[in-house]
Amino acid sequence: MELKGRVALVTGAARRVGRALALRLADAGCHLAIHYRQSAEAAAATASACQTRGVEAEVFQADFDDPATAERLVQSVLARFGRLDVLINNAAVFERMTIDEFDLDAWDRALRVNLTVPLALTHAAREALRRTGGRVINLCDAATARPWPDHLGYIVSKGGLDTLTRVLARALAPDVNVVGIAPGVAAWPERYDQATRDRLTAKIPLKRAGEPEEVAAAVHFVLSEGDYLTGVIIPIDGGRSAV
Repeated sequence: MELKGRVALVTGAARRVGRALALRLADAGCHLAIHYRQSAEAAAATASACQTRGVEAEVFQADFDDPATAERLVQSVLARFGRLDVLINNAAVFERMTIDEFDLDAWDRALRVNLTVPLALTHAAREALRRTGGRVINLCDAATARPWPDHLGYIVSKGGLDTLTRVLARALAPDVNVVGIAPGVAAWPERYDQATRDRLTAKIPLKRAGEPEEVAAAVHFVLSEGDYLTGVIIPIDGGRSAV
């Protein structure tokens, strides 16, 4: 796919990996729809940084606690840009939950934001994506191969996103490619202390954490060079899934 002049919607694009994704696509000539939930100032900064790269960028607020906002978000993007070529489902909630700490509201929130909303967004965008031979990229998680028992809702919802990626690839073929990118450690949760970070880094064959820009580079490759890729989950995890 030639990215110059295309329109990409990146959810959760105000900070961290989402911001890196937006900037990388702006560098490639994409116009950006920057979604945020609460980080209005950071989203505006991301949009401004994209605009300095010579592309159009607009911010869009939506609270994915209500999946019905997915349809409204897509329609707002189409009204602003007139097309949609790339949907990147990056927004997610990451909350601790063990089996002993099980909370139905937190469980429902994880499934809603991490799994139902990507489906709802893809459904809302499907005709626009079909018209342009578009792409859907789902930000999965390499940890689903070795699921964490202390993040029950998160890891199950991301495992569901793996399956959803494969299902949507078949459902939208041959017009739309759907690929999952599964980072390992790409941006540390702020609550992780140095001892926790060191312990997790020691398990990575490359002995370092990844960077948001490395995830963005993988997404860029899939979009620009991956015309024959669909229905696959690509780990970007420093080799963690191989051991």
